[in-house]
Amino acid sequence: MTHRRTGSLRGRELSNIDQKAEETPFTLPVTRKCVRAFGRTCEQMVSHAMTSLAKVAAGQAVKRHRRSETIFSQADAADALFYIQKGNVKLTVVSNRGKQAVIATLGAGDFFGEGCLAGQLVRMSSAAAVGECSLVRLEKSTAMAVIHNEPAFSRLFLRYALSRNIRIEEQLVDRLFDSSEKRLARALLLLANFGQEGKPEPVIPKMSPESLAQIIGTTRSRVRFFMNRFRKRGFIDYKKGLEVHSSLLNVLLRD
Repeated sequence: MTHRRTGSLRGRELSNIDQKAEETPFTLPVTRKCVRAFGRTCEQMVSHAMTSLAKVAAGQAVKRHRRSETIFSQADAADALFYIQKGNVKLTVVSNRGKQAVIATLGAGDFFGEGCLAGQLVRMSSAAAVGECSLVRLEKSTAMAVIHNEPAFSRLFLRYALSRNIRIEEQLVDRLFDSSEKRLARALLLLANFGQEGKPEPVIPKMSPESLAQIIGTTRSRVRFFMNRFRKRGFIDYKKGLEVHSSLLNVLLRD
């Protein structure tokens, strides 16, 4: 009898423990110390990755491109990966009927031409410098070897690939649901590096209304109209080139 009462008591105790566990949510204490430690870990990871890239780049020529200079063309052989050290690069595609569209504008710290690592034989798009830029060109075999042998670089590249995929999804959502004005504001903020890693670069290479129209999927006249509105409201100015102010974020926050 005593044994059964003890077993019954233990059962009730376990039941109470389970009930309390269900009622009490599991939480991790987030302290400033934890945040600082996480930040240091991210910085160390990026630092190690950049060291790996620097080792590879040491044996590669850093090529400088002038504004609007073609880096590669659509249908060229896909035989190299590129890393942007400085400046911006524009990726465009041309349809069989000759219609051109801008599919991405990339900045310092970005990679492009990565299709060659996934079995792409020819370039699906063209790449050109938006302004003056500096690039590191890694032959396909070299890039594959670095990804295989340098874990820090592999993590950096994977992180970039995932963030690029997220950016493409966001652009698709923009096209489906946002107005031309919001799409233009987002494109300008991304070009100025707002909301991304690294320090914002408010002065960006001046782009033609046609190029901006291709990026956001609208007409040149609409781009001109909204750019004039942004300038009048103090969101942008042309004193030092095309300067984007953080106040442009208000356009995205507005319903």
